[in-house]
Amino acid sequence: MWYEIIGDEILFYIKAQPNSSRNEFAGIYDDSLKVKIKAPAVEGAANKELVKFLSKSFKIPKSSIEFLGGETSKRKKIKMQYNEKIKEFVKKMGS
Repeated sequence: MWYEIIGDEILFYIKAQPNSSRNEFAGIYDDSLKVKIKAPAVEGAANKELVKFLSKSFKIPKSSIEFLGGETSKRKKIKMQYNEKIKEFVKKMGS
């Protein structure tokens, strides 16, 4: 499963693909949500861009997005507050 809902928070398992032509969700890949990121995987640039993209996509503050693992790997575990926008997104992507 590419996500877990725990109370009022959600955990996303994300497979990041840096150096892409644009920031976008690219579907479910194995047990992860694949996210293409424009920034290169250098000095945390891709992670910063990923947080910015998730914040903008789900209308949540960047400060409420937390890495629980994978900051230096392509597969990341990210926790954030669960809201209606994320609920719709999860439904659209399918479980």
